[in-house]
This record gives sequence, C-alpha cells and structure tokens, in this order.
Amino acid sequence: MQTKHSADAAMIGFLGYTVRQFMTHPVMTVTRRTTMCELERLFEKYDFNAFPVVENGKLFGTISKFDFLRAFAFTTGQVVPQYNQLMSLCAGDVMSEAVVHVDPTSPLTRVLQLMVNLRIRSFPVMSANGYLEGIISREDLIRALKESTQESR
Repeated sequence: MQTKHSADAAMIGFLGYTVRQFMTHPVMTVTRRTTMCELERLFEKYDFNAFPVVENGKLFGTISKFDFLRAFAFTTGQVVPQYNQLMSLCAGDVMSEAVVHVDPTSPLTRVLQLMVNLRIRSFPVMSANGYLEGIISREDLIRALKESTQESR
C-alpha cells in the first residue's frame, strides 16, 4: 500500500521528467497532399487523434479528427456536402496551421498544464533547429505518472 509520503515522493519524481524522456518517436506523419480518403484509413488503422503535416522535415500544421470532421460541416454555403468531392480534398486544405508545440527539454508539468488549459490531446515536439523530433500525448503523460509512482514503491 502506498503511503502519503511515498505518493508525495512520486509526484516529486514527476516534477523532474522532461518531454524527451516520454515523447513518442519516430512520428507517423502525413504531407499536405495526403487525401481525406487516405486520412480516413490512417485514422481508422492507427486510432491517432492527429497527424503532424510535414514535408522535408518542416512542420506545416496538424490534421486532427476534428479538422477532418469540420470539412463535412453543413453551412449556408454548403447545405449538403458532397462526400466524394470532400474525400478528394488534401490535408493541406483542412489542416490547422496554428500549432502549439513543445521543446524536448520542456518539463512534463508544463506540458500537462498546456494540455489541460488548451484542451489539446498531443503536441508536436520540435528541436531547436525547427525539426519534428517526436510527439507527446496524453497517453505519454499517463505513462510518466504511472512510472513515477512505481519508482517510489
């Protein structure tokens, strides 16, 4: 049984963790030319919430399941979306270009706070020279929390 003292020690251990220790890498990415049809298959196969959109190592944005679904939204200009037409759109047409990213040396406590405040499920991890190094997700943070409690037992 874990005592209050050991639980506190576990959280102290979590304070020392950085993104680099728990990020997922290499990262599965897509390009701006990846079609919605291809994205649908990738979302189904891997059950990721989002894919970074990368070309030649440069991050152009992210495409999430939300971005995918937003393309099908009924609007005054598009009362009945044309499925086949929308499925031929490319990631570059529907991706989010404004991307919050983190540094590999960022403390996990900062990433946790960003996830909670911004309600974002994962962040690209960018190197100092602007290249995608990995991705840090909610599952990675949960794993870090679990590992920190196991270390104190």
